[in-house]
Amino acid sequence: MTFEYAPAPESRAVVDIAPSYGLFIDGEFADAAGGKVFKTVSPANEEVLSEVAQAGSEDVDRAVKAARKAFEKWSALPGAERAKYLFRIARLIQERSRELAVLESLDNGKPIRESRDSDLPLVAAHFFYYAGWADKLGHAGYGADPKPLGVAGQVIPWNFPLLMLAWKIAPALACGNTVVLKPAETTPLSALFFADICRQAGLPKGVVNILTGDGSTGAELVAHPDVNKVAFTGSTEVGKAIARTVAGTDKKLTLELGGKAANIVFDDAPIDQAVEGIVNGIFFNQGHVCCAGSRLLVQESVQDELLDALKRRMSTLRVGDPLDKNTDIGAINSAEQLARIKALADAGESEGAERWAPACELPDAGYWFAPTLFTGVTQAHRIAQEEIFGPVLSVLTFRTPEEAVAKANNTPYGLSAGVWTEKGSRILWMANQLRAGIVWSNTFNKFDPASPFGGYKESGFGREGGRHGLEAYLDV
Repeated sequence: MTFEYAPAPESRAVVDIAPSYGLFIDGEFADAAGGKVFKTVSPANEEVLSEVAQAGSEDVDRAVKAARKAFEKWSALPGAERAKYLFRIARLIQERSRELAVLESLDNGKPIRESRDSDLPLVAAHFFYYAGWADKLGHAGYGADPKPLGVAGQVIPWNFPLLMLAWKIAPALACGNTVVLKPAETTPLSALFFADICRQAGLPKGVVNILTGDGSTGAELVAHPDVNKVAFTGSTEVGKAIARTVAGTDKKLTLELGGKAANIVFDDAPIDQAVEGIVNGIFFNQGHVCCAGSRLLVQESVQDELLDALKRRMSTLRVGDPLDKNTDIGAINSAEQLARIKALADAGESEGAERWAPACELPDAGYWFAPTLFTGVTQAHRIAQEEIFGPVLSVLTFRTPEEAVAKANNTPYGLSAGVWTEKGSRILWMANQLRAGIVWSNTFNKFDPASPFGGYKESGFGREGGRHGLEAYLDV
C-alpha cells in the first residue's frame, strides 16, 4: 500500500509583490538612472512576478557614495549600538518569516518546506549571532581595537538569495562597514523585501544599499574604485574574473565558489541513515548547492545494498509545486540552468555511465528535472569532474580508505565532503586527509552561524560564518 498525499499549498496571500521595484539607495527606492528594467519570473510556472530596475554605472556610483557617506557615522557608533540594529533586523526577519519564505519559494523555485524550515531560521540566526559580536570585536583575536574596512561590495547567487544576503551583510554591519549588495538577477525580490526590513528597523540611510541587475551591474560594483571590500558567492568562472579585476588594488577579497563534494560511505555505515544523508546532500534545494554531495563514493562491498536502498528512497521523492508543503524537489531556477543540467546529464550517458531516475510526472509549465543518479561513473567522466548544480548524483566505488581519499581529492574543487562510518578514528583520519573546507561526519548539509564555511583550490578562499567570518570585514 502506498500513501497518497493530498495537496497542501501554502497561501500566496501572505506576500504582497508590487508590480515593479526600484533600486534601494540611501534609504529610498528609486528608478535606475538609465530607466532600464527586467522581469523576474517564477521558475515553477514561468509567471512574471514583478518588474525590477536594472542598475547601471551611474546607479552603482550613487550607491557607493551613499555607503561612503553613511560609513563615517555608522563606523563611529559603539558596537552595542550597532548590535541593536542587527537584533531588530533579526527579530523582524522572524516576524516576517512566513511572508519571506513564500516569497523565496515563488522567486527561486525551492520547496516551501526548505525555505520555511531551513533558510529563514538560518537567516535570522546569522543576524542574531553577529549582533552578539558587534561589541566584542576586540576579543575576536584580531587585535585589541580592530577597525572596519569601509564600503563592502557584495554579489550573491540565486540558490539561497536571502541566506547568502545574511552571510554577507550581518558580519559587515557588525564590524562597522557599510554595504552595497547586488542580488542575482533571477532572484532579486527577497533582497528588496530585506531593504524594507532595514527601513522598518530604523537602520540609518546608506548603511545598506541594494542594486538589482545582471552581471554587468556586479562587474561595475566590483570595479568601483571606492569599494574597499569585495565578497562574492557564485561560479568559479565569475570568481576568477573578479579576482582579475581586483588584482593590483588594495581591495580585500573573499570568494566562495563552486564545488564537487564527495559523500563517502564505508561498509560499516548505517545504510538507512547514510541514504537520508545522500538524499539531503544532493537533492536538497534541487541540487542548487555549492557544497552538494554530488559524488557518492561507496565501498564496493556495500554498493548493491546501498544503491537498492537509495533507489527506493528516491522513488518516494515528490517533485512539483514549490508552495506545496509535501514537495521534496521544486523547480530548477532558470531555463539557462536547466539547459546546463540536461547537457551534462546527456554527456554522462554518451560517455557510458548508466542513468537512472524514478518514475515521476513533471509539470508541463516551468523548469523541471527529475532526481537522477548515474552508476558506472569513472573519474574521467564530465559528470564526475564538472559542477552540475542540479539534482544529479554520480556514483563511484572504492575499496580502501586511501583510495577513497585519492578519488575524493581528485577534483579542482575543495569546498566540502561527507564521511559515513561508525569508527571515530576513521572519521578523524579522513577529515585530516580530505582537502575540503568543511567535512561532515555521519550527516550532510548542516550549518550553524557559529561555524566557518569556505573552500580551497577553485572553491575560493576566505571564510564566512563564525569568528573567522569577521576577519574579512576588519582591517587586520
